[in-house]
Amino acid sequence: MPNHKHLCSLPPSPSGKAKFIGELLVPAAPFDQKSGREAWTVAFAPNDSYFAWSQGHRIVRLIPWTKCLKDFSVGHCGEGTNASSPRRLSRQNSDGGKVSLVLSEPCERTIDCGDIVWGLAFGSSVPEKQSRCVNIEWHRFKFGQDQLLLATGLNNGRIKIWDVYTGKLLLNLMDHTDVVQDLTFAPDGSLMLVSASRDKTLRVWDLKDDGNMVKVLRGHHNWVYCSAFSPDSSILCSVGAGKAVLLWNMDKYTLIRKLEGHHNDVVSCEFSPDGALLATASYDTRVIVWDHHKGTILLELGHLFPPPSPIFAGGSNDRWVRSVSFCPDGRHIASVTDDKLVRFWSIEERAPQAIAPLSNGLCCAFSAEGSVLSAGTCDGSVHFWECPRSISSLQHMCRMSLRRVMTTQQVEELTIPTPLRDYLTYKII
Repeated sequence: MPNHKHLCSLPPSPSGKAKFIGELLVPAAPFDQKSGREAWTVAFAPNDSYFAWSQGHRIVRLIPWTKCLKDFSVGHCGEGTNASSPRRLSRQNSDGGKVSLVLSEPCERTIDCGDIVWGLAFGSSVPEKQSRCVNIEWHRFKFGQDQLLLATGLNNGRIKIWDVYTGKLLLNLMDHTDVVQDLTFAPDGSLMLVSASRDKTLRVWDLKDDGNMVKVLRGHHNWVYCSAFSPDSSILCSVGAGKAVLLWNMDKYTLIRKLEGHHNDVVSCEFSPDGALLATASYDTRVIVWDHHKGTILLELGHLFPPPSPIFAGGSNDRWVRSVSFCPDGRHIASVTDDKLVRFWSIEERAPQAIAPLSNGLCCAFSAEGSVLSAGTCDGSVHFWECPRSISSLQHMCRMSLRRVMTTQQVEELTIPTPLRDYLTYKII
């Protein structure tokens, strides 16, 4: 039997309230009555230079993250200077106006993608990471190290690639036959992009080869909602309707295994920063934390007490978990649920460490340095909270360093005391 730790098996203990620091609001009048207002996705650039969100009405908004922090009256580390009255930034007044900017200063941008935007992802290039298509010597685009790209997945099945610094459309990728739900770049700087679609497939694109489609990954029998790369870019997790959690070998483009444990559609997934853990969120009211190397469940974060039966969890309930995000510190997880709450969990505790009210939440993401959580809503607005703070132990930092380069199986082969082995493999969380 896999080692289970059921957070939902105990009554929830009182949680602290997360510190709200600001929000980005919707315009007073919609741009287009024919398209939705939902903020289906939010994203931070890998270096935290920009924050982007799909604000509804085909529009993606790009704002320099330092400007957001300044407007929210917080420092660059997320420490509030006026926490009692967070600033509100209206999108009607965030055009940049006629402010004179230094050329090197990031600019706010509004991008009309031409259709409803479901997926967003930032990508940056590492020059030494060459295209996998070695036979082509000429390419239309030569991406430099200082280039930042934004990929947008649209309702019509297209993927548009934009230059963040100029706002220009670079590529228009067309192969999906239904909505592109999610996009994710490989973290290794290779500009390999994976798209997840309602057409039941994932597609792998090589942007260093002018957007050539490298592979179609087939294995889902229903909509694919989300995908995520492991930190070393070697493994891809994809989740979808029908309880599906699939792991892929991204060197060979083959299916590694399916993870069994959810009772309803799985809609969000993310790896821990050391690559040792995988978190998946489902409509079955739970977030499951897996040891994906062995396919076992380490932790269940329940959002309903007492725990629902599999039949209830598999149907329509008011605790659908919409999104999950792993904090870069490797110790905290955030979840957005239909019960109008955002929860901050610690993998070292048996209940949420902090909660915050959020009506109609759809998605969430941590900033790259991990001090702020953003969440998008059905009305197109975005809300921001500080992540609960605590100093990571030296043990945890050493564990993360080790797990970045060793799988569970490799750790288990070490000649070390059993308690230390259990700690390094996260069995004691």
